Amino acid sequence: MTFHIGAKPGDIAETVLLPGDPYRARWAAETFLKDAVLVNEVRGMLAYTGTWKGHRVTIHSTGMGMPSLSIYVNELIRDYGAQTLIRIGSAGALQQHVKVRDVVLAMAACTAGSPSRTIFKELNFAPTADFGLLKAAWDAGQGLLKGRSGVSLHAGAVHSSDTFYDERQDLTDQMQRHGVLCVEMEAAELYTLAARHGRRALAVLTI
Repeated sequence: MTFHIGAKPGDIAETVLLPGDPYRARWAAETFLKDAVLVNEVRGMLAYTGTWKGHRVTIHSTGMGMPSLSIYVNELIRDYGAQTLIRIGSAGALQQHVKVRDVVLAMAACTAGSPSRTIFKELNFAPTADFGLLKAAWDAGQGLLKGRSGVSLHAGAVHSSDTFYDERQDLTDQMQRHGVLCVEMEAAELYTLAARHGRRALAVLTI
């Protein structure tokens, strides 16, 4: 166990899904996993491990924002050997063609600030998704959404904000101008940590 994760060695699967909301983690585990077992509840951050179609999967909540996600992803990678980390969360659309209930795959994540920002100094590091995960999710999404009217799949850049109640309309205008699809609060730090530790990461977002 670590400071923030009470799971025992071997409790965490190599593939970890990362919703922000602990209750979303519980719902997803109860809905999609077979034989799901609660493996963490420290500070109310629920985590469950079970199987999906024979594959061992952990669903671990991260809380809101990059600082909170950074704590859990660092420990999941460093202390539990997580190899594939997929954020499953919500986002707000920035483009007119991105509608409520649409799904966005974050190819890249821009941000004004994150816990990792200070280590790069003058470098503007560009956090990106793992291409293999991105392609697999795109192919699967195309099949799942085919024939479902009113729901579209998008792939592109997202904005990971460190403030929920943002009042920078000028920044929003520039992101819209440059084709950023939506705003959320965690993907940039997830992608940066995955790059640093040689892991695979993807953010799958619902508007």
